[in-house]
Amino acid sequence: MQGLRFALPAESEAHEPPEGRGLSRDGVRLLVGTGRGEVSVSHRRFVDLPGLLRTGDVLVVNTSATIPAAVRVVGGDLMAHFSTETAEGTWLVELRRMRDKASEPYPDGVAGTSLHLIGGATATLLRPYSRGRLWEAEVRPAGLASVGAYLRVFGSPIRYGYVSRAWPLRYYQTVFGTEPGSAEMPSASRPFTERVVTRLVAAGVQFAPVLLHTGVASPEAHERPYPERFRVGAAAARLVNQARAGGGRVVAVGTTAVRALESAVGEDGLVRAAEGWTDLVVTPERSVRVVDGLVTGFHEPRASHLDMLAAIAGPELLDLCYREALDHGYLWHEFGDLNLLLP
Repeated sequence: MQGLRFALPAESEAHEPPEGRGLSRDGVRLLVGTGRGEVSVSHRRFVDLPGLLRTGDVLVVNTSATIPAAVRVVGGDLMAHFSTETAEGTWLVELRRMRDKASEPYPDGVAGTSLHLIGGATATLLRPYSRGRLWEAEVRPAGLASVGAYLRVFGSPIRYGYVSRAWPLRYYQTVFGTEPGSAEMPSASRPFTERVVTRLVAAGVQFAPVLLHTGVASPEAHERPYPERFRVGAAAARLVNQARAGGGRVVAVGTTAVRALESAVGEDGLVRAAEGWTDLVVTPERSVRVVDGLVTGFHEPRASHLDMLAAIAGPELLDLCYREALDHGYLWHEFGDLNLLLP
């Protein structure tokens, strides 16, 4: 499967956080899809999630926090989106040209060019990466201790044209985010609130924390994931293995949690502590080994993440969910509604 074929109308895009629409974070809609072969959907609110899971289930959550990864280039209309720090200490950076409230990819970068960023930092383009969209760059952070420190002072959250105005960084953080490093928010976790987490714990649902720092995923790119830093600790591995042995379901919160967890599975089907860089791509052909379900947002047409969803849910259930979401006015993108897949 190369991604569902559908057109995404403008009215299906979330243009602001739910708080800007008069809702609480956990008040967004939740489309629940269940079954293989004989599939069905139901329409709920995210606050209903504790009643949809069972005692003994485990939610795998990403503890990566969002960094303010967008920085303006001095003397023009370019923005630099900081994606991922490499093992060598360089950064993968995407250049984008501002167009009113929106931005578009800037394909005309030249190796050796030094970009002057606000605050006195520079980013020197070393070599193209990822089909020319991303550049590997050497960044000098203007006397600050690190690039992360520089971004905290001069950066802003990455925002695409469908979001109508700028929102502070706190709107791009999740209740689980403890370790800054993601260029874009692990948005499937956004609707979780303290009251939902408390009710889940009271219902006997456990949480397995993993880490994956996600890079930029430009809406135009539809490309495969590239290597990203991940970590699965011994405690999380133990929780997942115990749940599977006891008949509980392992439900990942977001595609980032799937990539992290599935990168730590051995040939024997057991999860073990692991960390490093993962370039895992989950497809129906590769399938998943330990993930039984998924909480996720709705993905754009032709997005590579749809292959992962098909691997977990099966094409029939996935197709039904997306038809229902379009027919019933669900909202896409990081501030939109959620899809619970329990095949």
